[in-house]
Amino acid sequence: MTLELTDWDEDLPATADEEYQALVRTLKFTDGFGLLFVRCSPSQGQQLINQVKEDISDKNIEVLNLRQPVDNLYQEIAKLNNKQKLDILFISGLEQSFYQYEESKSYSGWDSRDTHSYSWKGVPPVLINLNQQRERFRENFHTCFVFLLPIFAIKYFIQRAPDFFDWRSGLFDFPIDEETLEQESSRILQDADYEKYLALTSEERNQKILEIQELISVGNSIGNNLPELLFELGNLYTAARDYDKAIASYDQAIKFKPDDHEAWNNRGIVLRNLGRNEEAISSYDQAIKIQPDFHPAWNNRGNALYNLGRYEEAIASYDQAIKFKPDDHEAWYNRGIVLGNLGQYEQAIASYDQAIKFKPDYHQAWYNRGIALDDLGRYEEAIASYDQAIKFKPDFHEAWYNKARCYALQGNSEKAIESLQTAININPDECRKWAKDDDDFDRIKNDEQFKKIINY
Repeated sequence: MTLELTDWDEDLPATADEEYQALVRTLKFTDGFGLLFVRCSPSQGQQLINQVKEDISDKNIEVLNLRQPVDNLYQEIAKLNNKQKLDILFISGLEQSFYQYEESKSYSGWDSRDTHSYSWKGVPPVLINLNQQRERFRENFHTCFVFLLPIFAIKYFIQRAPDFFDWRSGLFDFPIDEETLEQESSRILQDADYEKYLALTSEERNQKILEIQELISVGNSIGNNLPELLFELGNLYTAARDYDKAIASYDQAIKFKPDDHEAWNNRGIVLRNLGRNEEAISSYDQAIKIQPDFHPAWNNRGNALYNLGRYEEAIASYDQAIKFKPDDHEAWYNRGIVLGNLGQYEQAIASYDQAIKFKPDYHQAWYNRGIALDDLGRYEEAIASYDQAIKFKPDFHEAWYNKARCYALQGNSEKAIESLQTAININPDECRKWAKDDDDFDRIKNDEQFKKIINY
């Protein structure tokens, strides 16, 4: 069945059964070369193959399942042992090559409007190859090729491989039923974890983004999972630092679920990352209005206020976070930073102590605690704090450097040089530059060993 390509979303088949019968009729009457495109989910694709094999038992049917990206599909088919005897070849997994291509866009400097789109700006190598070799397909393979693809991949063909796509004998769409939609969306949501998103490669993130877009694009029939999918799409865009698209996704999630305090909070995080702190505060305020005891929003609100230099208000926000979650080490840590900026070093130290109490391996809190003690001239205690930071992060060159400073201020050149040498070993350019211009090393600047390690 051929669909109108201009109104894809409005021209979908009425039922999966009608579409299947149309596909089977086409396969039965196609003798020799043919191109068919089928939009379906991976699970639908496997069911479809099994059913076709049962219903068309008099034809030689095989499956080419592409589990890795390819640049030359012709070569992959040419490797098949029984290629000359095949009547029907189902091809699944070609979208893997498009996921890889999506990753290459970011490396090529594409802006956010071009990534994850279907523009003509670029064409995946596998589609370039198909456009170029379509004559070879028809001349050398007397086979009906059936491409099983998600919507986004078919749009790739429509817009980026028109020479090949225009030879199609049919385009079939198998609507996903409510139960499958729920299962697929629930599976994605079950695996959702922002920290995991950060650890993914660009290609893996792109694949998840396109997976969610695929589910959303089939309609708003995903029920209660739609706002959650939009929320996760926003999280994935945030992890990819595609902030404009992240905000758009959170806005859509909020449109469907206005009381989603987490979406309001995450929207605020993105706005703050963009330097739009006033707007971020408004988003955090919405999250707090919906759930007054939502401590992450109070903490994030404090961060935005800190960025604006509104230190007293920031402390008040951190206090609210701590009120609702007394062991919130991040709020205690951030509170310490603001107090340090206000010159209230004793109170800052007390806040860092609380952060460390709840997260003993919090190396950054140990480090900032050392800086506050340093500012008070309590160098031995500062060194002890830097040592704790180094214990949990041995390559922490800033802690080694500040430890060297404290020893230098005490006139202990041997330990100062030893610590500075370690800092330089970790980060040579930065630490040498700091040491050359740092008055805290005045007492040991004439030491030959000091001159040697900073290249005087």
